[in-house]
Amino acid sequence: MENPVLRVPPASPADALAYFTSQLAFRTDVSDVHAALESGEPGFTLVDTRGRAAWDQGRVPQAVHLPTDDIAAKAPELVDRAEPVVVYCWGPGCNGAIRAAAAFARAGYQVKEMLGGMEYWIREGLPVATDEGVSAREPDPLTVPAAGVSCAC
Repeated sequence: MENPVLRVPPASPADALAYFTSQLAFRTDVSDVHAALESGEPGFTLVDTRGRAAWDQGRVPQAVHLPTDDIAAKAPELVDRAEPVVVYCWGPGCNGAIRAAAAFARAGYQVKEMLGGMEYWIREGLPVATDEGVSAREPDPLTVPAAGVSCAC
């Protein structure tokens, strides 16, 4: 039986390095975004690209609300072009953040996608803002290491 994993051989180390390094230029994750926001000087603008109902339901504290369809018209007044942008949408099953990232890039912004979106932000037990205040849920033990343990990734 043919090995389905190795049916297509792995890339050379040099090609793998180029590919994976390029991925880091386009993406970040919720843990890194949270750590940067907590530092007080993240060096980027975090943009929630979902619609009004989703924003009202809960969002990442410190995020700017700019739905994807409004980026071309409203980004210049809401987002500093001199600072990189990190976008998020619902989660890994949604390509809204990718569409938003393309819209920001088209408008001349440096941009990254926050992997996992709002879903993984919530699943990691990170704070969620609403008009009523900020709260957090218990982390999902299948997606976050046990309390006090780092994933060391």
